[in-house]
Amino acid sequence: MDREKWLRDVHGPFAKEHPERKPEFRTPSGIPLDPVYGGAPFPGAHPFTRGILPTMYRGRHWTMRQYAGFTSARLSNERYKELLKHGVTGLSVAFDLPTQIGYDSDSPEAEGEVGRVGVPINSLRDMETLLDAIPLDRVTTSMTINSTASILLCLYVAVARRRGIDAAGLGGTVQNDILKEYVARGTYRFPVEPSMRLVTDTFRFCAERMPRWNPISISGYHIREAGSTAVQEVAFTIADGLAYVQAAVEKGLDVDDFGRRLSFFFNAHIHLFEEVAKFRAARRLWARLMRERFRAGDDACRLRFHAQTAGSSLQSRQIDVNVVRTTLEALAAVLGGTQSLHTNGRDEALALPTEASAKLALRTQQVIAFESGAADVVDPLGGAPLVEALTDEIERRAEALIGRIDRMGGAVKAIGFMRGEIERSAYEAQRRVESGEDTVVGVNRFEEPEEERGELFAIDRRERDRIVADLRELRASRDGEAVRRALDALKRAAEGTESLLPAILGAVEAYATVGEICRTLEGVFGTYRA
Repeated sequence: MDREKWLRDVHGPFAKEHPERKPEFRTPSGIPLDPVYGGAPFPGAHPFTRGILPTMYRGRHWTMRQYAGFTSARLSNERYKELLKHGVTGLSVAFDLPTQIGYDSDSPEAEGEVGRVGVPINSLRDMETLLDAIPLDRVTTSMTINSTASILLCLYVAVARRRGIDAAGLGGTVQNDILKEYVARGTYRFPVEPSMRLVTDTFRFCAERMPRWNPISISGYHIREAGSTAVQEVAFTIADGLAYVQAAVEKGLDVDDFGRRLSFFFNAHIHLFEEVAKFRAARRLWARLMRERFRAGDDACRLRFHAQTAGSSLQSRQIDVNVVRTTLEALAAVLGGTQSLHTNGRDEALALPTEASAKLALRTQQVIAFESGAADVVDPLGGAPLVEALTDEIERRAEALIGRIDRMGGAVKAIGFMRGEIERSAYEAQRRVESGEDTVVGVNRFEEPEEERGELFAIDRRERDRIVADLRELRASRDGEAVRRALDALKRAAEGTESLLPAILGAVEAYATVGEICRTLEGVFGTYRA
């Protein structure tokens, strides 16, 4: 396809249906900017190397999310309202570790972790508080949750139903990527097989009831945070994605039905050009493998992804320098064509971000969007010899790794292999920093005496006491018989083969707790031991 044909047959009709942000785009000197530079391939056409839409950010900016959740549902709700007021266009919810693994806040396993790295959610009452006055039919919500993803999704749906909002009108994403938990992160509860059943049951539930909701965010972010290389991040993420698609197809789901709602979650790391090339290579490789292996149509071949700047690149010394790191990483995500973005706060190597740090992180995205010009051309680095060469090489190396995983029987069988490869890469990266081979500004070069640290976010322990008291009051005041019946129904569903989501929804609407639901499932499924 030549440029004129692309403008006439692909870009033109799309731009007419989805008008661009401006009548024309120009530099500050008045130089007009074309939508895309260079030759084929063109954005919006298979294999989507240069972007999944013909106009990309000329039509609309990426969704600006800020990942937030801490201490309690009440305080997290206040932060969400503040972020929305300052221009956030989508919420991203962080849950505390007990919620992620499925323990209630008063469980012995939760001791010392309640509200520490995210918001604790024990029941529908907490979710109602978390989402109070948030317009669920107008704001998209991303929930970073995996082992208990199906439960948190049902809690979200239950809140909407109580407000008279049909689940079909809800937009957002639930991470629901359990394989990378076994490989890189560790917030698993159940063995692999029943966990995969929960994943595919969520696919089916969303396909039937929530057409605007992404039932999974296949996550390379945590693989990279655990120490992988960019190549491994692409390879292991796509290998996991192929395993989910295969499992869903084997359950009788149509790849073109659920495939168009699959989403990905990548790390935006510090090497600008490798990261841009990584995103381009991932799009191209996914599109090709989905077509070759599953005969998927274009909609299911589009790799749509959220990006977050690298937490592992943040340093606890000279924390203001982290603003520069995050800006470069956010720029890489934009130049690489992300669909939504979270930027980390400068103080997150030390604590949860303060409100001021979170606002500055959001302003970083807004400067890139409205002042830098990076959003005015589709794939602005496309055609650059360095970026094209890196794109080709990352794709080649990632596909070779996927081939090794295939020979082991796929991602489910290759969990140990992937974990070992990440550990070796992490060790080698740390060795290079400690030897001085790689420079980290302010850490192994350009050090300064330890400076006075400004205000850091602190968790109010009194709020934790309130959470436990509220949870115990809920158990005392709810209809205990209704809870027992709902949990019995869930147990029967788990022992059978029917979809688990309707039974989970019934349990959360009866005000069963997350911990009670997980204990019921654990009684049938057992517990995963690494």
